Amino acid sequence: MISVLLPYRDAVAHLEEALGSILADGAADEVVAIDDGSRDGGAALVERWARRERRLVPIATGGVGVAEALQRGLAVARGELIARMDADDVSLPGRLAAERRLLGGDARLGAVGVRVEGFPSIGNGLAAYLAWQNGLVTSDEHARDLFVEAPLCHPSVLARREALDDVGGWRRAPWAEDYDLWLRMDARGWRMAKVPEVLFRWRHREGRATFAAAECAPERLVEARACYLAPRLAGRRFVVWGAGQTGKRLARALEAHGARPDAFVDVDPRKVGRPARAARIVDADGFLAAGPRDAPFVVVAVGARGAREIVRGRLTRAGFVEGAEFVAAA
Repeated sequence: MISVLLPYRDAVAHLEEALGSILADGAADEVVAIDDGSRDGGAALVERWARRERRLVPIATGGVGVAEALQRGLAVARGELIARMDADDVSLPGRLAAERRLLGGDARLGAVGVRVEGFPSIGNGLAAYLAWQNGLVTSDEHARDLFVEAPLCHPSVLARREALDDVGGWRRAPWAEDYDLWLRMDARGWRMAKVPEVLFRWRHREGRATFAAAECAPERLVEARACYLAPRLAGRRFVVWGAGQTGKRLARALEAHGARPDAFVDVDPRKVGRPARAARIVDADGFLAAGPRDAPFVVVAVGARGAREIVRGRLTRAGFVEGAEFVAAA
């Protein structure tokens, strides 16, 4: 059974379209619509729909925030599979069935998504993010890039209740609740993957929480990475590839969790030999020439667009194995 959790607040402008799209999916056995403190006509709209659609289950929270609202919805939901939906997006036909097939093919998968189309118009930054996210399909690709950014579009996801229960479900965190959930799932051994089809339309509008909330600020994402990456680095030597602001910010956040790099690696000869956060900056060519034997673990934290793939390629060609000997974290 698939239960869909759809939280909403002051979303009446697009709520009917969102409800219609998810209820049109025959794989949705119930839709728990969670009024999280609406002051517009959204709650009345949902009640009207519920009178003619038995699969729609309205509940209200009074306004507790999206993470707690989802938890309350989860407590009401009856399904062993839990889908997400937002009140201003559009779920396309066949999405839930495709996600259910993907989950059914691998018991290690805790959550899966689909490729996403941004609409009605998106800027270059969001377009680049969606292109990166849509490029991740297999569970190995999602695990590889987990510390780069959130690899799944939250409202497009179908998750196992077992996996949600295992990690404690959604929680209010200092950073985005979806990224926090994926990081906790990964830490518990659950995998993620994506259906390689565009089966969800993600509406971009000014002021949406994804871009405006303090929890989604870039510095919060750095803190999230550091919180879950630091345990992997415990007891091992490591370096940060990137002595610019991106690398230094991550190093500072890792230090807060007791993980301090031995050195920074950089390609800029003007930086080599200088100190950075009490560690030395070493030359990238020299570091690679020594090879992976006895080398410290490498955390790649470079901010320039395209730089991550360049560094990933250089490390791989030098014999470093991603996951075992290096990880991309920006």
